[in-house]
Amino acid sequence: MEMDYFLTDDQKALRDLARKIAEEKIRPVAAQYDRDGTFPWDIVKVFAEAGLFGIVIPEEYGGLGMGVLELAIVTEELSKACGGITLALAASALGTFPILLSANEEQQKRYLPDLAEGKYLAAFGLTEPNAGSDAGSMRTRAVRDCDDYILNGSKIFITNGGAAHLYTIIAVTDPTKGSRGTTAFIVQDDYPGFKVGKHEDKMGIRASATNEIIFEDCRVPVANRIGSEGQGFLVAMKTLDKSRPGVASQALGIAQGAFDLALDYAKHRFQFGHPIMNLQAIQFMLADMATSIEAARALLYQTARHIDAGNKDISRYSAMSKLMASDVAMKVTTDAVQIFGGYGYMRDYPIEKYMRDAKITQIYEGTNQIQRLVIGNTLIKG
Repeated sequence: MEMDYFLTDDQKALRDLARKIAEEKIRPVAAQYDRDGTFPWDIVKVFAEAGLFGIVIPEEYGGLGMGVLELAIVTEELSKACGGITLALAASALGTFPILLSANEEQQKRYLPDLAEGKYLAAFGLTEPNAGSDAGSMRTRAVRDCDDYILNGSKIFITNGGAAHLYTIIAVTDPTKGSRGTTAFIVQDDYPGFKVGKHEDKMGIRASATNEIIFEDCRVPVANRIGSEGQGFLVAMKTLDKSRPGVASQALGIAQGAFDLALDYAKHRFQFGHPIMNLQAIQFMLADMATSIEAARALLYQTARHIDAGNKDISRYSAMSKLMASDVAMKVTTDAVQIFGGYGYMRDYPIEKYMRDAKITQIYEGTNQIQRLVIGNTLIKG
């Protein structure tokens, strides 16, 4: 029996749709995509036909006009079957948020309808070889040249990199000002000088495309600048405040998916003449797993509601939800492998994949150490 989180009928219908897609379309192919490390274009088409790319996009631009909570609900359900495949959807939302939150009306009219329809995917470009947690160390330069900016540099570990058509990129326009000298741009993959670099061979989320993006005298129209020069870091932080619950929901889905498999296994695996579920040691593990998952879900859903209500003070709770859910995912998936015993370590069983997929949720969109810094800074400021 699921806890009642007082979801509306529309939210329940969306959850049920995502659950159906997860079970019927994703779960049967998850292991194969993980082994091959290929991008799930056939599932992307399913997401698009279901209207899932338009969840957070306003109705006036062809979206569903919903919020962070609905995106979290869908991401959680899909991630129960495969966190990697789900990233095609979640990472496109991440790349869309800068346009939703900070772009002007003309830019929104130009791009949001196609993004809502799933005509193409979006991606977000912040991380560089020498700028991970320290975004102020970015070196990708954008130099104004009449009606264009000329971009040079590279971004790494870009989720949906090479699969997306649209990239929201943070680049340096004034290197003397640190993070206050950065600017946000909308870059299309068909602009001259845009190149896809190294494809990363990852431990987990292998169905997700993770690539280097290279700019070699890449010309980007001034009309594609998001906000004013110097607002890039602000655009990025506003984006991450809204998107971190998405990582939390991915982590939560991975944790719940692993727990469900471990619980079923414990009921049907016989040792010493009875199911291992009868052993108190296993019961205690499962009890702790179930409790931590439910606590993470409660924090995530309340955080999403807090954001959707239009509250300004969201950084702390967004960071808390990402921190808690991803730590829970790592602990739960590790314990799930333990419950499976030797079988849990084998690729023939699905559970080890959950453990590999969980790890990245503690790392990307700000490591959990960075989340603690964000939370601590908000506590200092009161």
